[in-house]
Amino acid sequence: MLPNTGKLAGCTLFITGASRGIGKAIALKAAKDGANIVIAAKTGEPHRTLPGTIYTAAEEIEAAGGKALPCIVNVREEQQIVDAVEKAVQKFGGIDILVNNASAISLTGTLETPTKKVDLMMSANTRGTYLASKICLPYLRKSNIAHILNISPPINMNPIWFKNHCAYTISKYGMSMCVLGMAEEFRGEVAVNALWPQTAIHTSAMDMIGGAGVEQQCRKTDILADAAYCILTKPKSYTGNFIIDENLLREEGITNFDVYAVAPGHPLLPDFFLDVDPDTLAMKMEAHGASPAFREGKKLEATKPEGPDGAKPEGPDGVESAAVKPLGPVAETFKIIQGAISEDVVRSTQGVYLFELSGDESGTWYIDLKNKGGSAGIGEPPVKVDVVMSLSSSDFVKMFSGKLKPTMAFMSGKLKIKGNMALAIKLEKMMTQFSSKL
Repeated sequence: MLPNTGKLAGCTLFITGASRGIGKAIALKAAKDGANIVIAAKTGEPHRTLPGTIYTAAEEIEAAGGKALPCIVNVREEQQIVDAVEKAVQKFGGIDILVNNASAISLTGTLETPTKKVDLMMSANTRGTYLASKICLPYLRKSNIAHILNISPPINMNPIWFKNHCAYTISKYGMSMCVLGMAEEFRGEVAVNALWPQTAIHTSAMDMIGGAGVEQQCRKTDILADAAYCILTKPKSYTGNFIIDENLLREEGITNFDVYAVAPGHPLLPDFFLDVDPDTLAMKMEAHGASPAFREGKKLEATKPEGPDGAKPEGPDGVESAAVKPLGPVAETFKIIQGAISEDVVRSTQGVYLFELSGDESGTWYIDLKNKGGSAGIGEPPVKVDVVMSLSSSDFVKMFSGKLKPTMAFMSGKLKIKGNMALAIKLEKMMTQFSSKL
């Protein structure tokens, strides 16, 4: 890891969202130099599910060697930012560095995103970053250090990063556009840069998005803390950059990145907004233990889908329809899924899933893990659907065989999900049981 140099000793950092995750990691790195940290975050009382408060973070910062000022700050509230900045200036004499880390996320399509969530993301991400910068700038301009660092991505105009979560992308790119504008506006006075991870980072937000087990495909927050420290100790002439953590640390001479991995040696998920070929990543995953679903020459057997009560589907006039001849790996996969469904799986999942497949084996299939003993088959189920998943037939087979992680498929745009996200995550857990039989 990147060693501390002491360059931030006595400096004052105003960090939004510093009670946990990336913000706290950056705070602790600076605290080891003896920096002053303003913890500007919302959590004053212990949260039901999220770890840490501004006060527990303050204790950790002071234990690491820094001085802490915990402030209740919702970046959507201008006056709360103003009050915290005034307290910081009164206590520490000024502000040298602003880290805009606080952010809201909802990975939902345009029609599935309530206006309330759109407003939350726009006001917390773009507006909150703009306001915190505006309010801190008069003090930053007086500092010899003078850095603003936004935790936001390079602006990648590939439509894949807009089509599945348009509002979220707009809000994060708004943070990045603040870098573009302010870096030029305050060139020579204040450095303004953006930092983004090469891979997924294990935080509470990632647990929410990816579900149990996703941490093995992530790096720890330490890598962003080291990269941020490297940026913040550079002269203010280093400005207007969109920096990827791994690239910067390699330039600084770091070669062992296993120290940053939650599970060293395990394949890592690429983060949003970076164009990484999903198929290449799937091949890397396969090299780490995943096995192909089908081998050439494997004989496909006929199968007949069943309804939720085990009855054969009926055609017109109540006559049983003929057996469905599978056309390829999709039908074979559903046959195996049907055989793997158990009462325990149904009881623990309680969801009905519809798959809209495109490509060589396009069509509609379902898995009912909610009613009676469960079922799987072709067509739409005769019961209400909880989750709709749209993807190609080839990616469906890869996903259920373990060659393509659902989280990675979703993040890369290969998988689109509508409906209950919690149930979608539950299905991912069930896939490990199914893939062992494929």
